[in-house]
Amino acid sequence: MKRSKRYQEIAKKVEHGKLYGLHEAVELYKEVATAKFDESIELHVRLGVDPRHADQQVRSTVSLPHGTGVTKKVLVLAAGEKIKEAEEAGADIVGGEDLVQKIAGGWLEFDAVIATPDMMKSVGRLGKVLGPRGLMPSAKTGTVTFELASAVKEIKAGRVEFRVDKAGITHNAVGRKAFSVEDLYDNVKSLLQAIYRVRPASVKGTYVKSITIAPTMGPGIHVDPSLAQKEVTA
Repeated sequence: MKRSKRYQEIAKKVEHGKLYGLHEAVELYKEVATAKFDESIELHVRLGVDPRHADQQVRSTVSLPHGTGVTKKVLVLAAGEKIKEAEEAGADIVGGEDLVQKIAGGWLEFDAVIATPDMMKSVGRLGKVLGPRGLMPSAKTGTVTFELASAVKEIKAGRVEFRVDKAGITHNAVGRKAFSVEDLYDNVKSLLQAIYRVRPASVKGTYVKSITIAPTMGPGIHVDPSLAQKEVTA
């Protein structure tokens, strides 16, 4: 792949083969995030799990202390009085069977989905549409609930969901270039702590195999997993 001159110049700042400390990597991110827009800081964590096994699935949520820098458009699927509750809580789109049919038809103009338990019989048929995009409501992540007010507010405030892909890697944006180094560091640390907390009991050996921090349009910065573990679990 041919890289731009900008990319080639900033890549020189990242020492090839070096494993950086967590705080040091965040500081370096601020130096290499030089695109002309407010780039995200992305955290990619390779885990020693086999996602083919149900007992080694890693999926949960965490509320980042400084948010993500992006306000999500939240859709709520509910019925009856819960529709009004969701609207008052600040949900961007609220509805029932009408929205289920609209989504089934391919409409996906939202960033997060919350559903009440009584709607899941209808929402279940959206698995093939929402599942691959990581949008399927789940009780495990707090997006299947009757407590709509708190769920909407948490997502709006910066709650993020993390889950392993088929290769056993989590991918999350945890802030923006405009954030201070300390705020970015707090967010990265919070996500890593959450990942360690949900380590499956069946996983043997090394749990976190690699950690990479990267801007949206820049080189990856590799973090020393052993040092990061001591730092975030101390």
